[in-house]
Amino acid sequence: MSRTPRVARSLSALRRELDSLRARKATVALVPTMGALHDGHISLVRQAKRRADKVVVSIFVNPTQFAPTEDFGSYPRTWKEDVAKLAAERVDLIWHPDAKAMYPDGFTTRIVPEGPALAGLEDRFRPHFFGGVATVVAKLFAQCRPDVAIFGEKDYQQLRVVTQMARDLDLGVRVVGSRTVRERDGLAMSSRNVYLSADERRVAPTLHRALKELASRLRAGGDMQDALRDGAATITQAGFDLDYLEVRHAETLAPVTQDESGPKRILVAARIGTTRLIDNIAV
Repeated sequence: MSRTPRVARSLSALRRELDSLRARKATVALVPTMGALHDGHISLVRQAKRRADKVVVSIFVNPTQFAPTEDFGSYPRTWKEDVAKLAAERVDLIWHPDAKAMYPDGFTTRIVPEGPALAGLEDRFRPHFFGGVATVVAKLFAQCRPDVAIFGEKDYQQLRVVTQMARDLDLGVRVVGSRTVRERDGLAMSSRNVYLSADERRVAPTLHRALKELASRLRAGGDMQDALRDGAATITQAGFDLDYLEVRHAETLAPVTQDESGPKRILVAARIGTTRLIDNIAV
């Protein structure tokens, strides 16, 4: 039988609940989310349960990572469904602050990340984004004091930014990336997939197919620039407006050459209709 998780909406309530969870020196894992939970989020929760005694899931649609032209107001919010899903997974605690609790009057401190946050990928198109992400995640880490935090690999640049921040600021949190969960046709699960029309949804898996073909050619020793050019053509001919398709070093996100050794990652972002999709794959 599912047990409804405890819900904390204020810092004082969160601290009381965390003190209770940490009784008998239990370890705590945090899964930060913006709600509208899908199977990808649930995979993060299950990863968290394997790595810690207690699991906290935060649900907070963070206004500071949205530009004025983006979808903060319309971002899907499905509180009752989210709670039911987390109850089914026997999550211990939901941290659900409002904007006033997270950013009280007089709040003036921001984190300005560099390194992977300035890789020329998402930051080229959403220059506000990683400052908002780094600030809110640092606050979540300080508030919840987790031993481990789980992030999905779909938002790969974000994962690298958060990992670097936790390391640089000695936050005492081990950041763990969890593999991207996909629909049966390969589309990476995302809360924003609900924006896709039926026709756009049929086309959307082209992104993943193009990534797989590109990775296959690179593993076989094919020319990187030719493979990138063909991959971009596949994506645009399917009806996408391509923001970027890049091969980068998997840890630093620095550009790589054809013969460079070390782990590589292919990353893509493209728009179809009004929806912007991102994805990535290891080479």
